[in-house]
Amino acid sequence: MSIHLKSILALATALSLWAAGASAETMHIFWKDLRPEGQAVAEDAGLPMIAAKLPDHGETLSPGLQDKTIQIAGYALPVDRDGDLVYQFLLVPWTGACSHMPTPPSNQIVLVTPAHPYKMSQAYQSVAVTGALKADMEKSQLFILDGVSVIQSGYSVRRAEVIGVDTVPDAVTLPVNSPWTFLNKKKN
Repeated sequence: MSIHLKSILALATALSLWAAGASAETMHIFWKDLRPEGQAVAEDAGLPMIAAKLPDHGETLSPGLQDKTIQIAGYALPVDRDGDLVYQFLLVPWTGACSHMPTPPSNQIVLVTPAHPYKMSQAYQSVAVTGALKADMEKSQLFILDGVSVIQSGYSVRRAEVIGVDTVPDAVTLPVNSPWTFLNKKKN
């Protein structure tokens, strides 16, 4: 084998090992990981789980996740869009959050800025977001049918990689007697 070919193979091997190491550093987290230990989950607090039902109003974050590369799945609610291209969105744990239902606690909302505009066919599209998580309170204006709502997110991910997913593993399913059951999404 020529020295040139050996160098190319060595470089390819090093790059594949580096890529494997980089993906191994990504923490796959769930919505519960964004709450402090002991804080009620949606099912325990009663849906809709709103900040007013929590002693800390949902403003206690998980600082152990600061600057960690994470991947989390949820539902995208566009904040800044042009047609079907979305430049910024709120990632929430259930469909209807923030626009059809009361807003979840801040520690259950992630403000996402994709690395590249994300093509979204509908609000509350299920997506997985990968990137460096920042624990910081930030307010966004959300334009909904009956006006503008200011939503406070507890986390943000900038320059995020966003992919569509079929399911959100830890999604909150609305109870059968909820007036918002039409928002429960079933994928075929």
